[in-house]
Amino acid sequence: MVAAAGLCAAGSAPAASGRPAAAPLDRVLPAPASAEPGGSPYRITRGTQIRVDDSGAVRQVGEYLANVLRPSTGYPLPVTTQGTGGIRLHLADGPFGNEGYRLDSGAGGVTITALKPAGLFHGVQTLRQLLPAAVEKKTVQSGPWAVAGGTIKDSPRYAYRGAMLDVSRHFFTVAQVKRFIDESALYKINTLHLHLSDDQGWRIAIDSWPRLASYGGSTEVGGGKGGYYTKADYQEIVRYAASRYLEVVPEIDMPGHTNAALASYAKLNCDGVAPPLYTGTNVGFSSLCVSSQVTYGFVDDVIRELAAITPGRYLHIGGDEAHSTSHDDYVAFMDRVQPIVAKYGKTVVGWHQLTGAHPAEGALAQYWGLDSTSAAEKAQVVKAAQNGTRLILSPADRVYLDMKYTKDTRLGQDWAGLVEVKRSYDWDPGTYLPGAPAAAIAGVEAPLWSETIVTNADIDYMTFPRLPGAAELGWSPASTHDWNAYKVRLAAQAARWEALGIGYHRSPQVPWPVG
Repeated sequence: MVAAAGLCAAGSAPAASGRPAAAPLDRVLPAPASAEPGGSPYRITRGTQIRVDDSGAVRQVGEYLANVLRPSTGYPLPVTTQGTGGIRLHLADGPFGNEGYRLDSGAGGVTITALKPAGLFHGVQTLRQLLPAAVEKKTVQSGPWAVAGGTIKDSPRYAYRGAMLDVSRHFFTVAQVKRFIDESALYKINTLHLHLSDDQGWRIAIDSWPRLASYGGSTEVGGGKGGYYTKADYQEIVRYAASRYLEVVPEIDMPGHTNAALASYAKLNCDGVAPPLYTGTNVGFSSLCVSSQVTYGFVDDVIRELAAITPGRYLHIGGDEAHSTSHDDYVAFMDRVQPIVAKYGKTVVGWHQLTGAHPAEGALAQYWGLDSTSAAEKAQVVKAAQNGTRLILSPADRVYLDMKYTKDTRLGQDWAGLVEVKRSYDWDPGTYLPGAPAAAIAGVEAPLWSETIVTNADIDYMTFPRLPGAAELGWSPASTHDWNAYKVRLAAQAARWEALGIGYHRSPQVPWPVG
């Protein structure tokens, strides 16, 4: 069973040939609900087919799998509705839920069964981890390509499992965002939160307010050239994320964190004077003009245009660090803005300061406090949860991916403390906020703020190995949660990251393979 995962060595045991043997079923990350080894392994060969239902969505998952396996195996791996054996992707009734799956492996083939295509996609990520890490390489490798025999039954603990990318402090291209999506999907993350606006940059084109992007998006932290997404760019990100079964949650932060907007349009300022563009890293100094009707026309236009190109359920309105907005103005602002979100068919998400106002019915509050956050602030969040507000848990001193690992970490910040791998993993979302009903916990999200993040290598180093831990907290049953077992499974991922070209922090807390 999964609980025995810590008994396995960090690297795959070599076969008699000296090549890696099939990975044990209990090596998977996130830990599956159950893993029962048994029977002979299945070996992928030149004759293997990927058999799919006669369904466009299932075929797309099959093609995705084929595109992973073809470069490294050199095999044709046709995707077909015909034949027997091989790798089968199949939809069927069963106790899977929207994202669960069952994987059966034996000498005759591998079958992944799910109720929905999302479950098949998550099962494919598990199958990848059951193959040698070299399967992730883009050139032909020697194999063999064995999948251990047995059965995995799996479904997520929480329906919301997110990763956030701040594209405002530093801008990231569509290609860079797609790369982040692919890396997140490896670990069954199903939500991409895009932080699209802040003091340092506005990153989404709004036709009715064009200077937001053309001027407000023209710089970034440190004074670089910035950038923004056209609507077509954004829709391509949404499309690509959907192909990896991630839902995009766009965020327009307000009423604070709005200097880029205020600099773009003087009329958004109470005094009618536009401030200069900002390229520093301070927070809390900007605010929309809460008393102005122009503000609410602006908010309506932005939400209307963004909602129209966002097929997902949620629209994030920020609400954090509004230090330049009085409490009364903050409450009045949120009371005006939340109905606008509903008017355009979306559900409100806000940072947990929203609970100090009047969260709309059905709203989600994203908690980013610390272990040391005041009891009064935590109680405010818990009370909102008891009254029906659902919570996304993103405690900054646990899963903020921009926190330094140690005092010597070149990148990142340390205002929430130093967050090594064990600290990031070793907490339970179900008990983190005592008094919050279990049903109120929507899930977990790991945000990557980008004040110090510029390149793909920067993203990778701060994301890995912490994001897989957050993914496991969101996916795996609480009964599988064990640091000593987890660190061994985490170490086994290193060869896969290296094959994928993902850099990572080699934490001394993890028994990484040698050599």
